[in-house]
Amino acid sequence: MSLRAQNADTASILSYQSRAPTVSTTRNTPIFTLESFSSKDFIVRDFVEGLSETAHPTRRSAGSSANTGTGQAAASQAFDPKPLIRTFEHALSRLKTLSEDLEVRENELSGSVRRAEGQHNANIKSRERELEKAIANFHRLERTLDGDGGVGGNAAMRIGERLEELDKQRQRAQDAKFILQCWLEVSERGDLSTLEDARKLGGGDGKVRCAHIARQLLRISQRLDPGTNGHSAPQTNGVHFANGVNGDHDDHSPNNSFRGKKGGKQPREIIEKFLEMLEKDLLKSFDDFYRRKNFDGMRECATALRDFSDGNSVVSLFVNQHEFFIDRAQLVTEDLATDTDIWDRLADPDTEPPGVEPSLQALIDEVKMVTQEESYILKRAFPYYEEVLARFTQRVFQQSLQQRLELVLNKADDISSLAFLRSLQASRSYIATLIEDLKAHGLTEHPEPASSMIAAVLDQQLDELFVPYFTGSSYIEREKRNLGELFEGLLFKFTMYHSRRRKMNVQTNTYLARVKELGSNVRENYYERLNHMDLPAGQKTIMLRLAGLHDKEQSSAAGQREIEVTEEDGQLSLPFTKRMLKWLAEGVGRGLELAGGANETPREVRELLQLLIANMGEIYLETALDAMNDAASAAESNTRSEPDLNYIADLRNAISILHLMLTTIHLLLLPLASSNLTIRRDLEKQTTTFIERMESKINTILTKTIDTALAWTSRLLSQQKKTDFRPKDDASLQLDSLNTSTCQNIYTFLSRLHARARTALYGPVLESFSLELAIGVRTLLLTHFKSYQVSLTGGLIVSKDITRYIELFKAWDLPVSFEPSLEVLTEIASIFVIGPEALRDRLRNVGLAAAGGALASVEKTDLRPYVLRREDSGSVGVQAVLSVL
Repeated sequence: MSLRAQNADTASILSYQSRAPTVSTTRNTPIFTLESFSSKDFIVRDFVEGLSETAHPTRRSAGSSANTGTGQAAASQAFDPKPLIRTFEHALSRLKTLSEDLEVRENELSGSVRRAEGQHNANIKSRERELEKAIANFHRLERTLDGDGGVGGNAAMRIGERLEELDKQRQRAQDAKFILQCWLEVSERGDLSTLEDARKLGGGDGKVRCAHIARQLLRISQRLDPGTNGHSAPQTNGVHFANGVNGDHDDHSPNNSFRGKKGGKQPREIIEKFLEMLEKDLLKSFDDFYRRKNFDGMRECATALRDFSDGNSVVSLFVNQHEFFIDRAQLVTEDLATDTDIWDRLADPDTEPPGVEPSLQALIDEVKMVTQEESYILKRAFPYYEEVLARFTQRVFQQSLQQRLELVLNKADDISSLAFLRSLQASRSYIATLIEDLKAHGLTEHPEPASSMIAAVLDQQLDELFVPYFTGSSYIEREKRNLGELFEGLLFKFTMYHSRRRKMNVQTNTYLARVKELGSNVRENYYERLNHMDLPAGQKTIMLRLAGLHDKEQSSAAGQREIEVTEEDGQLSLPFTKRMLKWLAEGVGRGLELAGGANETPREVRELLQLLIANMGEIYLETALDAMNDAASAAESNTRSEPDLNYIADLRNAISILHLMLTTIHLLLLPLASSNLTIRRDLEKQTTTFIERMESKINTILTKTIDTALAWTSRLLSQQKKTDFRPKDDASLQLDSLNTSTCQNIYTFLSRLHARARTALYGPVLESFSLELAIGVRTLLLTHFKSYQVSLTGGLIVSKDITRYIELFKAWDLPVSFEPSLEVLTEIASIFVIGPEALRDRLRNVGLAAAGGALASVEKTDLRPYVLRREDSGSVGVQAVLSVL
């Protein structure tokens, strides 16, 4: 009844919470966590309203369950918030209490922190003072040790040196004691058990020490041996061993120890056998470690074996059992590249070389890879790794690379000289690249560059590999022989054509006439000469191909087919010249790359220059110029018909070839001889002599050509009819055809000659040639018009002819200095055309400056013969003019 009478104002939160929960309250009561109140979206008002909304239906449900009869009244009852308010008040009171407790605790902790910070700062200052004091004491001690102020000096250093010396003395004393102990054992009991125990228990350092001590014992035995000291005491055993290499091991114990039998052998023999056993044991251990890739064990054994013949045995073991040499030894007879295209390109001078032979290239690449990999192993396995790497490198070059290189070069030499030289160049270049790559890799010094010792070893191996091919003058002689053979094959038909031309005694005025009287044995003689020369079959094939003798010609029966030689074969060819210069340039470049050094280069250049002048200069260019000279002489001696001056067209090729040769000499050969002034002067002298000789021949040809042209022009002028300038029927003349046939013939001949000269000559040479020819023709014309009587109508013909000649001269692009000559010809033409009065006025100031133009430099007496050739020269007016002249 008390609970039922209790109203909402007096109800407590405890009494509210102490009621047993029903199913509905348990299901509808919300559950809250810390996140519900710490969220940024938490609002107190919304939280309270949410609680109120959830609590109201719960309360209403509870009321309906308690009194079903009063359901309508309970349903209409309003919500009572007082219990919840009391709950919040109690929670706020508790929170206030907790906040006060927290503030008290925070103040206590802040005070503790301040006290701890103060204590920490005090400790820091104390430690700083102590550190400064220690530093000051250290500096004072350092100054004392350094002898500051003459106190102390280098006492510490002297003490350290003294201690080190005492330690060495102690060690020597211990070693001496141990040596004496071992000597007493071996000399009295014939036993080395102590040394054997030290070998077994000492590890790598112990083996090294045992080897050193055994060496000392051996020297002692050698000094104390009666036989070596010259005493006559009998020897118990006459067997002696050298360095313990061979010996009997019957006294070895089953566990690989060394226990000698007392009185059985001399101490020296026992020590030698111990050393031999120790060396073999170390070698076996080294081999086992190598197979298991135990580099530390290999290093210990290698260090111990250093005292045995300077480590040669362990180095030989490492090198000889390397897989690279074992595998390569089985492939020594490996066939070379079977691709015939590679060897054909090597032998063909007109194609680019294919590079290094494939099998040699593969071997070099493998050497590079193996050497780089083994360098890492050597540095970890040997304390003296540079010496081992040098031995390994020597074996690689002197065995594997040298054998393969000899196979390649021998194969190339069997094909042709050019194939050999190209293979030699490609091989050396590729191996030199290998050397540079190994240096850059560093090998044992990787990633740093290789040491100076390894670099010197690599350079030495490269030089020794190719020394047999560059001894003395062997290389340059082979290069000269190769170029000589190529030049000879290329110029075969040219030389054969001109050889036959010189033997002909046919009188003809044509240049390089087509001939078909070549002896049937010329080809057979050439083949026979090739067969007698020590040349490979491939070289002979190349020479025949260069000579234009194909296989079908070679296979034809002797005398059944002649070699066809045409005029074109006997003429100069710029493509041939460029091919020869290209071959020469290739040889020079190859020589610079392969030659022994700068001291030999000038001498080799001199040999090549002499070869160039002898073949291209004398055999090719000079022979062609001699043929042109012969043709010019034949044309000059021919006075019956118009001379054939076609040979002048070939002068252009001759001049171009001469220019190419001179350019090649000055830009390619002479600079390479600059290091030797004597040889350079000699080369310049040879070049100058050759150029002057060629220019002299060209000048001779041009001079003979001009003389021939003038002679034929004079002959044509002599064929001028006397009636040409005194026509009988004036009415039949046609002004458009007043030129005489003689003028037309001369014009045609000289125009054709100059057109050929224009195609052959250029620049100052053409100008000089045209000027000389024009001056000669002008002289002939001036003389010619003095010889014929000219009528009044004939004066028009003379004027027309002279105008035609002037047109011819103007078409030649003559220099300005020749223009007065043209004016003189014009004035001479006017002498035959104008009347006496006009002639007198025109010639009044001849030879004076007032006359102006060309007449200012002409004497009056020079014009008198022309005036006399006028038909009316006997008239009063013309006589008056003559009186003035």
